[in-house]
Amino acid sequence: SIYCLLGKATKEITPDLIQGSRVADGDENTGRGNWTNKREYILSMIGYAIGLGNIWRFPYIAYKNGGGAFLIPYFVTLFLCGIPFFFLENAIGQFCSQGPINMWRAVPILQGVGFSMVAMNTFVSIYYNVIVAYSLYYMFASFQFPLPWSSCFMANWTQENTTCPSSDMITASVRSPSEQYWDLVALQRSSGLDETGPIVWHLALCLLLSSILVAAALIRGIKSSGKVVYFTATLPYVVILILLIRGVTLEGAQDGIEFYIGSQSNLTKLTEVWKDAATQTFFSLSIAWGGIGTLASYNNFHNNMFLDSVVITLINHGSSVFAGFAIFSILGHMAHIYGKPVGKVVKEGFGLAFIAYPEALAKLPVSPLWSVLFFLMLFIVGLDTQFTQIEVITTCLFDAFPEIFKSKRAVLTIGTCVIVFLLGLPLTDVSLRISETAFFCPQLCMCLFVSCIIGGNRFIEDIEMMIGNKSFCFWLWWRACWFFISPCIILVILFWSLINFAPPTYGQVHYPAWGLALGWCMVAAILIWIPVVAGYKLIKAEGSLWKRLKFLCSPSEDWHPYLDIHRGERYSKERCRQQKAVSTNDKQM
Repeated sequence: SIYCLLGKATKEITPDLIQGSRVADGDENTGRGNWTNKREYILSMIGYAIGLGNIWRFPYIAYKNGGGAFLIPYFVTLFLCGIPFFFLENAIGQFCSQGPINMWRAVPILQGVGFSMVAMNTFVSIYYNVIVAYSLYYMFASFQFPLPWSSCFMANWTQENTTCPSSDMITASVRSPSEQYWDLVALQRSSGLDETGPIVWHLALCLLLSSILVAAALIRGIKSSGKVVYFTATLPYVVILILLIRGVTLEGAQDGIEFYIGSQSNLTKLTEVWKDAATQTFFSLSIAWGGIGTLASYNNFHNNMFLDSVVITLINHGSSVFAGFAIFSILGHMAHIYGKPVGKVVKEGFGLAFIAYPEALAKLPVSPLWSVLFFLMLFIVGLDTQFTQIEVITTCLFDAFPEIFKSKRAVLTIGTCVIVFLLGLPLTDVSLRISETAFFCPQLCMCLFVSCIIGGNRFIEDIEMMIGNKSFCFWLWWRACWFFISPCIILVILFWSLINFAPPTYGQVHYPAWGLALGWCMVAAILIWIPVVAGYKLIKAEGSLWKRLKFLCSPSEDWHPYLDIHRGERYSKERCRQQKAVSTNDKQM
């Protein structure tokens, strides 16, 4: 928005602007509101961090990279990068009580990173909403016996002249019943991007229903979503536990679990293993997407966000490992039935969630029950992540234009969900993938936020204003991570991803050149804000180039705790006026 680009201070929101839509009696911040209690914040953060990637991506990544041996680099990268970055973004959001755009007032020249975060959330929320719709459709389709993808002969949806034997008879490259159901019935997928198919109406209706549920949960912001997460953040664990208990009682489950956790270290792929571990850590925690800072911005100022960060990140990684046992126990049973090695039935991503695992569930007694539970879990996990992604967008708009949206929180939320729904309709029959480059650049900028520009000591003092003074040894570790270890790891991953980039495919389908170009345009649409906003602010600033850079690399006058009572001597109004006077004199010299 032009409002934020100009660097103007957002007008302080007062209770009369909100009219009770997101503020309750007893809230510390009567302008923006706070979480009703600590439990709602923790559950919301867990629901956001633990997404579909923990369930359908991590088990495959772990098996591909040596099983149990992969857990070592996975947890090492958690302590080297995951917890430090999570702690950093958490602290920034809680300190300023602002969304992703306004939190970059600390480094005005990098305020475009906030716009990139919002753009990334917009793209991903469109994509994620479609995946939630897939899960919802499969859940509804599971209310029948036998399951429709258990055999090609259950319906007339097979292609003419297409062989569709039972999967245990497949010895050549022949499509299984579950794979054909996914392509021909669920997606009604066209032959490629060059062939545009019609809207898949059953998916469109599921997309509409998921959008309605998201809008309803966020109708009053965190006040309403905080109540919903009591159910949505805990139910997936119950379902995973049920599936695990059922899975370990099946024949072949032991083979699947041993295949999952068995150490198969491969020194020739050591670099790839560590790269996958770090990438999975960043993706599963959703670091530098803006969601962590947004949720933290509604905390009380003196909340111990350090302890929160450690607990949430450990729960996130533990959940990935836990889900893997439930997945591989049942895949092991399917491999046992077919007389195949477990590795022959394992797939990644959509292939695991909508082809391999549904096929395995179809082989169980009372298969509709297990299928309904599994897809209900996927649906709920997707909803939790979608809640925060939409909240990021609406919070940024609300913080930037409080007078416009003063009593229209519901309208803003519904309008955002409607736009996400409409933009998601064309994606109901295609697979979307955004390059890793778009995710790592904001993370690298967060390192610059602390180490190169705002100053490590200054930011540490900001954190101590919230959680109290800590020892030198305590901060020594975080300085090492923020200033050196994490930036180096991100740079290595970024360059490794670019050097080894391979055009994405969907099964045997290769995307055309224009499709790849469109994908890179999406990446550009996310990252372009960083240089554009930096250039705009440099042009608008006064003085020599060096003075402009110095001015824009220093915290702006409105970078401080949201409430006066928390600003103390370092951020008192008098000190802000003095800084403003100094800045004015510098520009006039």
